[in-house]
Amino acid sequence: MFNRFTVKVGARYALARGGSHLVSFISRMSVGGLIISVALLITVLSVMNGFDRELREQILQLMPQGTIYNYSGIKNPGAVMAQIEDHPEVVASAPYVSLEGLMNARGKVVPVQAFGVVPKQERLTSTIDNFLRLKALDALADDPRAVILGGALAQQLSLDVGGRLTLIVPRGGARGAPNTVALTVVDIFDSGTEVDQHLALMNLMAASKLTLHPGMVSGIRFTVKDLFKANQTVLDLAAQLPVGYYGRDWMRTHGDVYQAIQMSKKLVALLLLLLIGIAAFNLIATLVMVVVDKESDIAILRTQGARRGDIVGIFVVQGAIIGLLGTVIGAFLGVALSQVVTSAVAGLERLTGIQFLHSDVYPVSYLPSQILWQDVAYICGSAVVLSVVASIYPALKAARIEPAQALRYE
Repeated sequence: MFNRFTVKVGARYALARGGSHLVSFISRMSVGGLIISVALLITVLSVMNGFDRELREQILQLMPQGTIYNYSGIKNPGAVMAQIEDHPEVVASAPYVSLEGLMNARGKVVPVQAFGVVPKQERLTSTIDNFLRLKALDALADDPRAVILGGALAQQLSLDVGGRLTLIVPRGGARGAPNTVALTVVDIFDSGTEVDQHLALMNLMAASKLTLHPGMVSGIRFTVKDLFKANQTVLDLAAQLPVGYYGRDWMRTHGDVYQAIQMSKKLVALLLLLLIGIAAFNLIATLVMVVVDKESDIAILRTQGARRGDIVGIFVVQGAIIGLLGTVIGAFLGVALSQVVTSAVAGLERLTGIQFLHSDVYPVSYLPSQILWQDVAYICGSAVVLSVVASIYPALKAARIEPAQALRYE
């Protein structure tokens, strides 16, 4: 079926510019549809991969990957940290105090999740230092009134560095007025993620004094070598620690976002793969018209000794070449779009003054992109295979042409 003769004739049919104008137009449309479908699928999957990467490398590097708690608070965090860090999957750990309350500045009140941290240990478990000025985190250790705010949170409060605010923390079930403390903003971080909407960092002991268990910490956060082993690591640690300790991993806090990204990626990939299928099967119409246009050529080839298998091979080769041409161009275009989509969207936002992504709705406030070459290979392979499959029916139709009948009126 496939030999030098069939490849040469099939390539000539695929690349020739002569013949029917209608056939040439439909052929170009088929290639164009394949180019657009492949390019779009590569670009969209790269964007979904970018969201997945930002979740893992930005949000989960700022927030706890795993946390150990105690029902009555942790009085001796050093001993617990030593036991946690003995686990082979744990990279580093740090104590923290968690506060949920309100921040009041200039009459504006915003809900907030404040964390009391130890700067030296926080650096081991978080990348927050990458978004701060030099030694800004150290100010929390020196000044119990210092606070670092997320960019979106500071914007809601209309605060800048040096601004003053009041943190209000309710006492839970206890009666009486809520605990309050006056704080001064020493820095503002802008990670471009949802964390900027609600996160504030302050001195560990100052935060502990506002809780129902002063002098204790709320929990021990830790980072792990493999994010997808965090759940098992938490279970192992909770089993090793004394009664009263329990844990939670990132899948409990951000697992819904991760699952949504993965599901969206699969659904979008399926949808766009169907578009590739439609574009590839447009080749059926193109090749059927080519068969009709080339009936006399096919009949002459048959009278000169070409077998039915050779005719099938010619049109399968033609379909494969058309599919390969559209796939290669679409792949180059898709990779190029994936490389520039982040900066292009950012430029369009600056030009129009409209922000398309907001971190209070999406995980990040920008459009990320990451090209995975296995995705590109899968898309290109699928497009070529579908093109070859689509060419089989027209090829069989061409092989059934009888030379005498086709040449009767020539």
